[in-house]
Amino acid sequence: MKGLLLLCALVAAGPGPGVAGAFETDVIPTSGGDLEITFIGHGTLMFRHGGKVIHVDPWTELADYGKLPKADLILVTHEHRDHLDLKAIETVRKAETVIVAPEAAAKGIRGAVVMRNGGSAPFQGIRIEAVAAYNLVHMRSPGVPYHPRGAGNGYVIRFADRRVYVAGDTENTPEMKALRDIDVAFLPVNLPYTMTPEMAADAAKAFRPKILYPYHYGQTDVGRLVALLEGEKGIEVRIRNMK
Repeated sequence: MKGLLLLCALVAAGPGPGVAGAFETDVIPTSGGDLEITFIGHGTLMFRHGGKVIHVDPWTELADYGKLPKADLILVTHEHRDHLDLKAIETVRKAETVIVAPEAAAKGIRGAVVMRNGGSAPFQGIRIEAVAAYNLVHMRSPGVPYHPRGAGNGYVIRFADRRVYVAGDTENTPEMKALRDIDVAFLPVNLPYTMTPEMAADAAKAFRPKILYPYHYGQTDVGRLVALLEGEKGIEVRIRNMK
C-alpha cells in the first residue's frame, strides 16, 4: 500500500483500565525529546512531553483518573458529556493545573481559561492554538447542527518542533482545511455527529498531516478512510482503539 501505513494494535492486557500501561501508546520523536501519546479511547487522549502531562477531554467512563498521571494542562473541546466530565477533571487536576476550554464548556469548570476559535497562547510552556470545530452538514434537526459554530474548539498543540492537531467534534471545515505544517492529526469520524470517511479524507488531502489517526469513530468503518487515502504520499494512517 504505497504512501500509506495501516497499523492496527490491540489494547494491552494486564493492568486495570485506569492504569496508563493498560492503554495503547505511540512515541513520536521531537527536537525536545519523545512525545508519548496515550490512546485512552473515544475522544480522550493523554500526551507526555518534556516532563509535562496534557489530558484532552478526560472521561471517567474510560479510565480511573485517580490512577493516571496528574495534569499540567487539560484541554476541553466542548461541553458534551463525553468531552466535559467534571469528575474526571477534578480527579486529574492539581493545584497548578491549567484548564483551557471554549466559553460554553468553561462555564462549568472551576478556574478554566476561556479560549475562543482562532486564539493562540502559551500555557505551561506549550503553545496552543484553538481551531473552530463545528458541523457544516450533519444536523440534529433542520437548521440545528450537532455542534454549532463557535461552541467548540479543536486544538493545535506545539511539542518542540512538532504540531499536533486534535480536531474535536467537527466536520471538514474551511478552518481545518487551511491548516498547514501538521505532523500528527486526530480526526473524528463518528456518524452522524461528525465526519464521514469521505469528509475526513477530503480534509486530510487539503492539510496533509504526516500521521493521521481517526478517532472518536464509534461504529464507523475506518477501513474506508484507509482505502480513500491509499496512494496519498506523505500521509500515514494509523488505526488505534479510539471508538
